[in-house]
Amino acid sequence: MRCRDPYGYELTCSPEAASAFNRGVEGLLRLSSGAEQGVATALALDPTFALGHATLALLGHEMCVAVDVDSRMRDALTLAARTTERERSHVQAVASHLTGDSRPLIRHLETYPRDAVLLSTAVPTIAFAGVTEVPSQAWEIVERAIPAYGDDWWFTGLLAFIRQEQGRFDEAMDLSCRSLAEEPAAGHSAHARAHAHYETGDHGAGLAWMDEWVRGDGAATDSLSHFSWHAALHELSLGDLDAVRRRYDSQLRPDGALGCRALVDTGSLLFRWALTPDAHDVPAMRAVADATPDSTLRHPATPFLAMHAAVLHLAQDDAVALGDLEAWAARHDHPTHREVVAPLARALRSMATGSYSAAADQLSALDAQTWRLGGSDAQREVIEEAHISALLRSGRLDEARQLLDDRLDRRESPRDRRWRTAAQPTTTGAS
Repeated sequence: MRCRDPYGYELTCSPEAASAFNRGVEGLLRLSSGAEQGVATALALDPTFALGHATLALLGHEMCVAVDVDSRMRDALTLAARTTERERSHVQAVASHLTGDSRPLIRHLETYPRDAVLLSTAVPTIAFAGVTEVPSQAWEIVERAIPAYGDDWWFTGLLAFIRQEQGRFDEAMDLSCRSLAEEPAAGHSAHARAHAHYETGDHGAGLAWMDEWVRGDGAATDSLSHFSWHAALHELSLGDLDAVRRRYDSQLRPDGALGCRALVDTGSLLFRWALTPDAHDVPAMRAVADATPDSTLRHPATPFLAMHAAVLHLAQDDAVALGDLEAWAARHDHPTHREVVAPLARALRSMATGSYSAAADQLSALDAQTWRLGGSDAQREVIEEAHISALLRSGRLDEARQLLDDRLDRRESPRDRRWRTAAQPTTTGAS
């Protein structure tokens, strides 16, 4: 009998390898810990499994899994000739994606929409940075796949994330709750619900639910630090800095176990915490830098990681590192690195050297392009907050208040109200 993946596609490997691979895929879709171990076990059981090599390379590229990405990809391409047409298409799509060209991956999903690993890759969520330049393109990919999945719990959670990005928060909440009712450990669904709470300013209820989920149904979830980051964002928005400190001490201290999450979650939280009015004794960013591979800080694999690397360099007042990142990104083959990452690094370098008004102008010019960096609105807000800080430090208080008013129109936030008060002409304007 032919081996199949969880959504019915044929796998060219031994039955034992298929079983291990499917455990890994199901873990990835749940966001449960150890998903990559299932894929690695599949390869140990059948080293000729091309799709397994490609999947491990993809996880290394996107999620900082400790694998030799180039070697895994070479093996996948060499072995793909003996596989099915779908597997060959999958391997080629991953190979192209790793070089910065995701068009083959998008075309692959038009033919094979139930290829859940690549559909997950295509959409910027908790696990992956996404493959599209325009958010609506990612939405279209998911919308097109609706007939292929029906009421599948994983896809319902993915659709919930799309709905909250579209500002359809009631639908997002309904879809995420339906998915969690069927699969309480569904990490993507929990993530969509977390965003719906945050984007609607439902900080108290969102915080209570998140704390309960991570201690219960979500306890085995991989990257729990990201859910802790969501909880900390609620606490930060409420202005409860003592709670943020407890969250950091208990769940978000950078260490080797966090991988890229030390940079993405802990690093961005520390930066935003330090900008908050009345913040004091915020832990230094040095520990985050020490926990992040030097290659990620110098040559980040994705624009999303580059954004966070630039923020870390600014937090350390490292204008030299920002200049190096700008120069590297300006020469990059990928247009988002050249057109967004390089000017972002330039703007933050202006802040690091004290040229706050110039930085504010540079960040304002980038405002319409930051979505190209990937990630969520909540994650990209770190750039908006740097912009507010630059305006305050340059004495451009009216503009800072306008940005804060725009934020308060989006959602309620006691922290932003305090920040706005600090932006009144009678204050120093320092952030």
